[in-house]
Amino acid sequence: MFFVTVCYMTQREKRFWSGAGVVTSKMLGAMAVFTGVVAGLVFLIRPGMRRHKRIDLKVFEMVNSFTNQRNTAIMSGFTQLGKHKFLVPANLSLIFYFLFIRKHTWFSIRIATLALSSLGLMLVLKHLFKRKRPRVPLLQAVKGLSFPSGHAIYAVTFYGLLVYISSQTIKDKFLKASVITCLLILIQFIGFSRIYLRVHYPSDVAAGYIIGIVWLVIALGILKRIEEKNKIEARSHARLLVISP
Repeated sequence: MFFVTVCYMTQREKRFWSGAGVVTSKMLGAMAVFTGVVAGLVFLIRPGMRRHKRIDLKVFEMVNSFTNQRNTAIMSGFTQLGKHKFLVPANLSLIFYFLFIRKHTWFSIRIATLALSSLGLMLVLKHLFKRKRPRVPLLQAVKGLSFPSGHAIYAVTFYGLLVYISSQTIKDKFLKASVITCLLILIQFIGFSRIYLRVHYPSDVAAGYIIGIVWLVIALGILKRIEEKNKIEARSHARLLVISP
């Protein structure tokens, strides 16, 4: 029984890494094109950054009226849900859950691919813009560059992927709607927490949302086509095995 289980797991792992290899090549190409397009937009957007900064400062002034000890504690909690210290183990847990418990290899591939690609996009774009963070954070200074907000990108790609998975796996309509609504609200609060804590300008968060949404749609579209092609090839291979003497 143990031998059969090990063989089964091995075959599943082989399918996972085989699919991951195909996905990696496709996604790298898509990322290169997407990053090139955004890089082109950099030269169009950067001249207007000073004007956007004036708007950013006005938003900070509006948020100041809501600043108090209780709200600061709440926003600090939300911002933790967008940090790598939470998202890395969360992603790994979901990958293993869908790979070994739910036996859904392609959900695991989606999670791993979006986690790595969103990190790569964020690092490249921050390097392109090189915008410094707000000078006076509410609690403490944060290292790194400001534009776009990594928290906003991660919130959209990770929790947005959970929205997609929930829509595919939850059968009860009320429960599905409740889970998706909570996830969408969580995405908004994670982004707002970065503005409230003054570690990102509002335009950083807005750009992070836009980039995250566009990349999530592109990535899910590519992954779905790869999955469908993989399933067709698997069925064709199974037919050949049946026909072969």
